[in-house]
Amino acid sequence: MPTSLPDRTETSADSAPETRYVYKASLIGSAHEFKLTDAGLSWHISGKSGVWAYADIAAIRLSYKPSSMQSRRFRADLQGRDGGRITILSTTWQTVSLMVPQDRDYRAFITELHRRMAKAGSKAALIAGIGRITYAAALAMVTLLGIAMAGLLVRAFATGEWYGALFLVGFVALFSWQIGGFIKRNRPRSYDFDHLPDALLP
Repeated sequence: MPTSLPDRTETSADSAPETRYVYKASLIGSAHEFKLTDAGLSWHISGKSGVWAYADIAAIRLSYKPSSMQSRRFRADLQGRDGGRITILSTTWQTVSLMVPQDRDYRAFITELHRRMAKAGSKAALIAGIGRITYAAALAMVTLLGIAMAGLLVRAFATGEWYGALFLVGFVALFSWQIGGFIKRNRPRSYDFDHLPDALLP
């Protein structure tokens, strides 16, 4: 059963094209389905459904959230004026060991959602990255780990442990590539409807 469906255009000349996005958040359970309609964001999640008018979406947070199963995963968290929350992920589960990216469909859906919200005169808070406290804690952890690794590397060179030093250099390079990308992409900031954060879209 496909988890990503193409955009669909209504036959009525008075209606705008309808954009759909589907993903499975877990292997067990039904797919999460979203549609951008004239009335607003239509959603169907775990047997529940509803429609949020574009003007009633109070906030959107875009972030980069890699996982052990998929290193390239993006996330959009939506909050309604009534306090409801919706999460949209750029990946979908297919098998027990396979989480598949849906980069093109996710980017198209999120971009079109912002366009329709802007057209509806939305005053939603548009937030990029993770929370400021979480980001500060991540920076502090990375700094402490960097200091510790530097100390170990200096000690390895001083004692002639060349294999140990080579291992540390490789570890630091891998760590910098993975964690550095997470930190850089998820820097807390705001954005506007005309300038979506490209680093937080696949």
